[in-house]
Amino acid sequence: MGLPQAIHRMTAEQFSAWELNEPERHEFFRGEVFKIFAMGGARREHNDVTGNCYSALKSHLRGTPCRPFMNDMKVHVQKTGDLFYPDVLVTCDPRDLAAVLEMKHPKLIIEVLSPSTATFDRGDKFLTYRMIDALEEYALVDPHSKTFEVYRRQPNGADWLLSPGRVEQGLELKSVALTIPADALFENV
Repeated sequence: MGLPQAIHRMTAEQFSAWELNEPERHEFFRGEVFKIFAMGGARREHNDVTGNCYSALKSHLRGTPCRPFMNDMKVHVQKTGDLFYPDVLVTCDPRDLAAVLEMKHPKLIIEVLSPSTATFDRGDKFLTYRMIDALEEYALVDPHSKTFEVYRRQPNGADWLLSPGRVEQGLELKSVALTIPADALFENV
């Protein structure tokens, strides 16, 4: 997450309308606007891992009712009004597949960590994402240490279980029945 911008508080609807005319992407959290990459943009490793995840998911989900999206598709957490741009998301919900700007029912979200976002991605962002009823898995991938972890919603709907990734087994995404081998996940990193 970037730095807060010098604008007054607004609603999610006001933010969405405002951002349509902005040349850069922003996230909306707790009534504040944050410019993405305010500290200089993503590193090549971040882009490689994001692309590798997206490519594996796109190939795997071809012919199914599910679609992956990356970087430029917003997730609107309806219960809080917050809006984020996850690195990769998968939705199977027909309402999302008909949407133009915002997904509201992702099944899977993947965030590729960077030193400036890791704490937020693991903390407040994950707490907010957990309020999406359709979300089954939240994966965090660290291109620097070449590690990953997956949080899975448990059958009671309220609890989440952390599955630390094992590089030798690859990134297992049960929500979409896909395992991405570590060498494919971290290709070119």
